[in-house]
Amino acid sequence: MPNFTPSVGMEVHAELATRSKMFCRCPVAFGGEPNSRVCPVCLGLPGTLPVPNRAAIEMVLKTSLALNCQIAMRSIFHRKNYFYPDLPKGYQVSQYGETNPLGYYGYLDIPTPDGGTKRIKIRRVHLEEDTGKLMHLPSGGSGVDYNRAGTPLMEIVTDFPPDIENPDEAKEYLAQLRQILIYLGVCDGKMEEGSLRCEPNISVRPEGAEQFGTKTELKNLNSFRSVQLGVSFEVRRQIATLENGGTVHQETRGWNEQKEASYLMRVKEAENDYRYFPDPDLIPMVFDEEYIESLRASLPELPLAKTRRYQNDLGLSAYDAGVLIADRDWSAYFEEAVNLGGDPKAVCNWMNSDFAKLLNDRGLSARESKVTPAHLVDLTKLVADGTINGKMAKGLFTDTFESGRMPSEIAKEKGASQITDTDAVRAIVREALGQNAEVVAKYRSGNLGVKGFLVGQVMKQTGGRANPKLVQEILQAELDQS
Repeated sequence: MPNFTPSVGMEVHAELATRSKMFCRCPVAFGGEPNSRVCPVCLGLPGTLPVPNRAAIEMVLKTSLALNCQIAMRSIFHRKNYFYPDLPKGYQVSQYGETNPLGYYGYLDIPTPDGGTKRIKIRRVHLEEDTGKLMHLPSGGSGVDYNRAGTPLMEIVTDFPPDIENPDEAKEYLAQLRQILIYLGVCDGKMEEGSLRCEPNISVRPEGAEQFGTKTELKNLNSFRSVQLGVSFEVRRQIATLENGGTVHQETRGWNEQKEASYLMRVKEAENDYRYFPDPDLIPMVFDEEYIESLRASLPELPLAKTRRYQNDLGLSAYDAGVLIADRDWSAYFEEAVNLGGDPKAVCNWMNSDFAKLLNDRGLSARESKVTPAHLVDLTKLVADGTINGKMAKGLFTDTFESGRMPSEIAKEKGASQITDTDAVRAIVREALGQNAEVVAKYRSGNLGVKGFLVGQVMKQTGGRANPKLVQEILQAELDQS
């Protein structure tokens, strides 16, 4: 945008993949009959006491370590006070302060279009409880479902001043963060179900100005597309407001997916409006170095590091590596095949083409199919050693997908091996040339394009089993003879 510099801070909320809620034993699940997974604790009834979910705390610590954060070795919960129908207690248990959240002062590197990376600083990673959900009824009234109230919720907030400067970077940051959370197993990343929600804070300022503009917050965006479009719209809206002599107000705005436009929800509250204070019902969380280091040692290889390894060590392209690491189970399947001796590029090609298509057509995951990594390795080795050609391999793979039998076993049973015997191929080539003397004459008179027809005749006579490269070599040698 000419003459203006955008800045985007990101607040991302991730529902943690625990079996029970943050401070009670109510189960966590998506959907279901409204208000069927509630109890006196998550409804905030008088006389109840919360008990923290250890698994949720551990998930936030692991995420903080993966995001290169410092860990608060002593951390407490606070009450964030505000009144809204979906908040049954009248306050939300959260974490407040600069260095009190479980993780603080970290960063996430995101890839850039030029092949490099950009570092996005993270201010805090803290743990809180989710709210309920308001439902606007067809009759015009509203209801509230408290099934979600009390679900463990992790909030990840980027630093100020923001490092993200455009809609594409905002989208890429969210994509990279989602992959990390899925790889860690702390969140399922299902944005369409609200498991991962993003709230960009957007401002613009004149180029060269040191003071940042007034920010607006886009509430609860649940797709990469919404983040990209929402940030882009807000940047344009704020610039137009300033150029027309108006004032940008600090406010919370909703996003209309159909109109691809934001709308005013409410004036943004200031931090002191929440009247934070330590929760008197919850004791401090205290950790030791040995425990934190054990969590650090348990971290898996993260997506960006895996992408680089696939490119640098296995020779894959950036595109192929990106497709493989997009899904943790898909990547694990690939690595198992490589560890069994499969050629990385060949295995990748089969996975990202024929295998992916068959899985998509049947609505299956790789692990649900009858094809194991060992099947792929067996198939690629048959092609590599010249036993079968590419066309045969496709047919064998389809048979393997349906039956679960090894490709080499099926090939042996069907006699579907490639003809690689030089003398045998030469005899077939000479026979084909003898049967097509007129075409041979055309070739020798300068019409080189007819060679493809002759190759086709040889392949036809062998049922497609002759080694194509060998056919080309022998045919050329025979044609070159006067």
